[in-house]
Amino acid sequence: MNNAEYPTTAHGSTWFKSSYSGTEGGQCVEVATSTAGVRVRDSKAATGPVVTVSPEAWVGFVGLASADQNV
Repeated sequence: MNNAEYPTTAHGSTWFKSSYSGTEGGQCVEVATSTAGVRVRDSKAATGPVVTVSPEAWVGFVGLASADQNV
């Protein structure tokens, strides 16, 4: 996943949208790191809610998501 193509700044963080998200809108998330952990938000609602998870939880999520690509 190349996540350095779409940086945006809000909520005091630099957010990155995956290059796999494309430009058509749809179901996209943005991710930023902070001292509190990894922050995740809906790219269509940049001023909306943010979920913060531990770095370990994020690594586990990404591992499961990438292993489940053929479902």
